[in-house]
Amino acid sequence: MKRRLAREITVQSLYQMEMNDVEANEAVTMLLSEAGGENESEVELSDMGTPEFVLELVNGVWEKKSEIDALLGDYLKGWQISRLSRVDRQVLRLAAYEMIFRDDAPAKVVVNEAIELAKHFGTTESGKFVNGVLGKMIQDIDQLKNK
Repeated sequence: MKRRLAREITVQSLYQMEMNDVEANEAVTMLLSEAGGENESEVELSDMGTPEFVLELVNGVWEKKSEIDALLGDYLKGWQISRLSRVDRQVLRLAAYEMIFRDDAPAKVVVNEAIELAKHFGTTESGKFVNGVLGKMIQDIDQLKNK
């Protein structure tokens, strides 16, 4: 599975979990099934692979959600995490998780991916907003990783 698609499904899964109070496995399975059925992104089913990476991301974000939200709160000047749109919140959570708790993608790549996800799923201002928050966070990334 390509990482871009995995991140898209992760954001959608986190959204589903927050909206409908479903478990990670159920959300991911449903979204993979829909993606395969609708095939809007023209993804070959063989490219879909297994949902293991998506489940790692979804479970990781969900398990660290309180810690991530507290961290994001320090970078949301004039905003509270609970007041953000659900899409922006999930994109920021995923990006923060990948930058701080994982080492398999450079922080700049994670930020760029998050901006693209925010533009795709969010409002016209979501990309700029996500860029602003993560741009501040990336400056402190070494300190944040060592906490």
